[in-house]
Amino acid sequence: MNKTLIIIPLLVLVSFFWAGSFIIVEITTNEINPTDLGFLRFLVATPLMVLLVLVQKKPIALPRKEIPWLVALGLTGVTLLYLFQFLGISYTNAPTASVLINTNVIFIAILSGLFLHEPLTKKRIIGIVISFVGVFVIMFSDISKQQLTFDNLFIIGSILMLLSAFSWALYSFLGKRLLKAYDEFVITTYAFVFGTLFYLPFVFSHIGPVLQQMSLHGWGAVLYLALACSIFGYLGWYYALKHIDASKAAVFLNFIPLFTILMSFFIGAQLTVFFLLGAGLIIYGVYLTQRT
Repeated sequence: MNKTLIIIPLLVLVSFFWAGSFIIVEITTNEINPTDLGFLRFLVATPLMVLLVLVQKKPIALPRKEIPWLVALGLTGVTLLYLFQFLGISYTNAPTASVLINTNVIFIAILSGLFLHEPLTKKRIIGIVISFVGVFVIMFSDISKQQLTFDNLFIIGSILMLLSAFSWALYSFLGKRLLKAYDEFVITTYAFVFGTLFYLPFVFSHIGPVLQQMSLHGWGAVLYLALACSIFGYLGWYYALKHIDASKAAVFLNFIPLFTILMSFFIGAQLTVFFLLGAGLIIYGVYLTQRT
């Protein structure tokens, strides 16, 4: 069977689940601290990933020289990514966060130009500039207001989302190298293990009472994030990266803000003209960057 017939619907489904995570996190951080929620996501997902690798009898021993790369994957793809992202969502809102995270494509293009010597063509540079104009519009257009405003907390949340996008770009950039030689299950599992360990300093002093006080809704959110977004999402993403170019896979990430905006609209969010303008500029800039 042509792998493209599997990869296209797989990436659309991954994008749908990841889009839903922004809604889930925005709602759940009213009950659970964003940092704790990120840790609990991987506290559930990581043991399951280890179990999957063991059941499939994957070769888990990797050369010692790869440990720094695996540590970097854990930091960028788990710890920093979700510390920045969940705090960013709690300070902004789901539609804004999902649009800003899409700038990871822009960061991937910049990293590729700097380190892989991929040409930054005129159209690609225009796309990058347009996207960042959209970023500034978004940062000053809280959708809870009908005008451009200067809200310190909202702007801090927007900056955190940009840092999260940059972390994901680094994760994808570093992961592509390891995927040339090793199994995606194994690489993802190592990233989860290291990322979860690096989360511990942020939560170990208080996570016990948090676990005791969590509601069924809180556990439902954790399970969605762990199973649908972490295990299925990461494995689907890495499977795609192993069989198609990163730039082609990244195109499907454009569905994330679109899906999140639609979900937010149906649950009652009011989308302002300024927000839609900024979102449109970012998505169009990303499109130009990927087309060249």
